[in-house]
Amino acid sequence: MGRNRKKKLPSEAVEVVIDNLSHDGRGVARVNDKTVFVSGALPGERVTFLYTRLRRNYDEARVETIIEASPDRVEPRCAHFGVCGGCNFQHVAPESQIKLKQQQLLDNFQRLGKVSPGEILPSLLGPHWGYRRKARLGVRFVQKKERVLVGFREKSSGYLAILNRCEVLHPSVGERLEELAGLIHTLKAYQRIAQIEVAVDDTQTALVFRNLDPLDEGDQQRLIDYARANSLNILLQPQGPDSITPLWPEQLDLNYSLPAYDVTLHFRPTDFTQVNADINRQMIDHALELLDVQPDDRILDLFCGLGNFTLPLARRCREVIGVEGDKALVDRARENAQLNGLDNAEFHAADLTAELEKAPWWQGGFDKVLIDPPRTGALETLQHVAELGVKRLVYVSCNPATLARDAGELVNEHGYTLECAGVMDMFPHTAHVESIALFTRG
Repeated sequence: MGRNRKKKLPSEAVEVVIDNLSHDGRGVARVNDKTVFVSGALPGERVTFLYTRLRRNYDEARVETIIEASPDRVEPRCAHFGVCGGCNFQHVAPESQIKLKQQQLLDNFQRLGKVSPGEILPSLLGPHWGYRRKARLGVRFVQKKERVLVGFREKSSGYLAILNRCEVLHPSVGERLEELAGLIHTLKAYQRIAQIEVAVDDTQTALVFRNLDPLDEGDQQRLIDYARANSLNILLQPQGPDSITPLWPEQLDLNYSLPAYDVTLHFRPTDFTQVNADINRQMIDHALELLDVQPDDRILDLFCGLGNFTLPLARRCREVIGVEGDKALVDRARENAQLNGLDNAEFHAADLTAELEKAPWWQGGFDKVLIDPPRTGALETLQHVAELGVKRLVYVSCNPATLARDAGELVNEHGYTLECAGVMDMFPHTAHVESIALFTRG
């Protein structure tokens, strides 16, 4: 039994100088030859901390006092910062946040990929507040507090944080968290709403209420009245994503436009779309510029989703083939191509870790490749892509670690050169960052 007992946490504060930053935004220090991750600390700062958890290979802690502050430190705008787990970086000036994330990318390239870019691209910057268009908000009735909570989980627990508002969410939702909690508390089914999925397009806001039980007429009418009064779209989800149905209004068409390419993309509330519309538009321009798209090019777009890059590419090249593992997104991409009058964009559903060479769409060769994989990266896919022999490949990533690993594969195993790489501020105030890299060969 003794072995299962948790070690008692030291009660005394410890003074250290923070060496660098972890991938999740915590300060990193060494105490007695053991790594300590200190929440709320920045590189170069002298702080005292209190231990919060002891582990075998590392420890966790939180800042108690800041003795010497970093020049990058600012006062967080959100009253809930430090409690809510939605943001990690509000105590860092925005221009410094992106520099720290860029350094993280470069460190990952060297440490994980054993590569370094020939050039560091200028960072893409956008709005710092109210930018987030997609989110999943937890909903919970707390008996002890006799209230409903709506928002994100606390930083160090599974409990929902008590939030009045969220500064990074689109204002149509971020300024309504207390209102939404109050609305749910008026429902008979107030204990049977599990979450709210948020999806915001260029002009509309959709809220998908996950109702564990059917709602009676009275509850439905309360939601309809609220939707009408606040120009919102409210949908219900009694079971899986396929069960989502509009409550008010009866029809919903979410879409966002890419004016530079005369393209409009339609999507459903639970479809994957980029959270930051301003950075997304800049990112598409950036990717197409790095690809050096020419009118006669045949381009392969892997992990294409609903066509975010594919359709703009179709406006600039001879033919583009979009491939995606999620069949529902492929269907949406085909619909988007048709609605935009693009007959040179072809979409296919495929397992992108499998042998791709046998697929009919693979035949005929490609001039360039764009790849935008999930956080897990694209290691298995790259083995097949390398055999295409394309001279130009652009890799867009939401995880610097897997991009660095895959860069090492392309450079050290397949003869590519990492020409340039940079970061894009898709997720200000969080530990996440979007990256982009150009690889050339021959």
